[in-house]
Amino acid sequence: MSVLRRPRGRVLLAGVGVLAVLAAQACGTDPGSGEPARKELYRTITQALDGVVRGGFPGAQVVFDGPDGHHVLTAGVGDLSTGAPIPEDALVRIGSNTKTFVATVVLQLVGEGKIELDAPIERYLPGVVRGNGNDGNRVTVRQLLQHTSGLPEYLAGRDPAAPGSGQLTADSDQLRRSHYEPADLVRIAMAMPPQFEPGARSVYTNTNYILLGMLIQQVTGRPAAAEVERRILEPLGLRDTYFPNSRETGIRGPHPRGYHEIDGRREDYTELDPSWADTAGAMIATPADLNRFFTALLAGKLLPAAQLAEMKRTVPWDRGEPGSGYGLGLIHHASSCGKEVWGHGGSIPGFGTHTGVAADGTAVVVTVNQLLADRAASEVVTKVFDSAFCS
Repeated sequence: MSVLRRPRGRVLLAGVGVLAVLAAQACGTDPGSGEPARKELYRTITQALDGVVRGGFPGAQVVFDGPDGHHVLTAGVGDLSTGAPIPEDALVRIGSNTKTFVATVVLQLVGEGKIELDAPIERYLPGVVRGNGNDGNRVTVRQLLQHTSGLPEYLAGRDPAAPGSGQLTADSDQLRRSHYEPADLVRIAMAMPPQFEPGARSVYTNTNYILLGMLIQQVTGRPAAAEVERRILEPLGLRDTYFPNSRETGIRGPHPRGYHEIDGRREDYTELDPSWADTAGAMIATPADLNRFFTALLAGKLLPAAQLAEMKRTVPWDRGEPGSGYGLGLIHHASSCGKEVWGHGGSIPGFGTHTGVAADGTAVVVTVNQLLADRAASEVVTKVFDSAFCS
């Protein structure tokens, strides 16, 4: 069944049966004049979204912002119990897109002369990175930002205070309902040996960004969340973006339900304590706010030119699609058509987001309301993302 709504001059689509009307209304043109390229783009994206839903995701949404205005395409449902679609201005857990906000604050502090990129983290957090072969004297701030530190992943560790095995996994019920402080997560990581020698390669590791959050607080005297708000959210007017308060488990404002499959069973994972993700992935935002943030960042509105250039210096990494690269909290996405696209992405139980901005200013967020649990699932969403830029 296809549904077309146009609240406040915007477009929401579920299904493919109204593309002719959509293409005209979304672009603000007369249906008689038509825009074949735009119609074909929406047709391609909608077909890709339908494929995501057929592939097992409850719902999927693409939000465009740029020279052609603001447009939303949606398929599937945002709530399996009611059949309601994903709201147009939905707030979602943005997972590791949080890392780009945190990296931006760190690089602002670099530009202010308060942090040196190639200084060891030991200088700022003495005694924190230590034990089992981990040595903060050998790990630099740059290496934390670029996941080349070699430090262990706390989500692969064990919490001695947890019941049972104490194994930390992102979708465990114990982790979902427990509260952690950043120092707790780092201590869990330091109980394990390094993954590799600092600087040897880039392996995506959440511990790096927990430490960067601690670094921000050490240097500024304020929590990282407060600095993100003061330095990014307030100047850009991102009123629908926030770090949850301590022990806050819900999502403020309109949002889809977030689902996760455990042992072949789909569970509602909307409510959780995201303290285990903290500055590596706890933030909540609307796709429209994400588009505004990444567009402003890449336009040089948040960083001096020198620090933005450092942010865009990439290395090969372990999780990206072939041809992509990881900078300092920023990903250079490979596109099938050769367009240069910068952004990030995030997966957290309940939600997955893929974000990017092209050189022409077109910003895109693809959202699904279920965790991207494996590479095959991620590739389905990546196809939608690529289609948004290359169709």
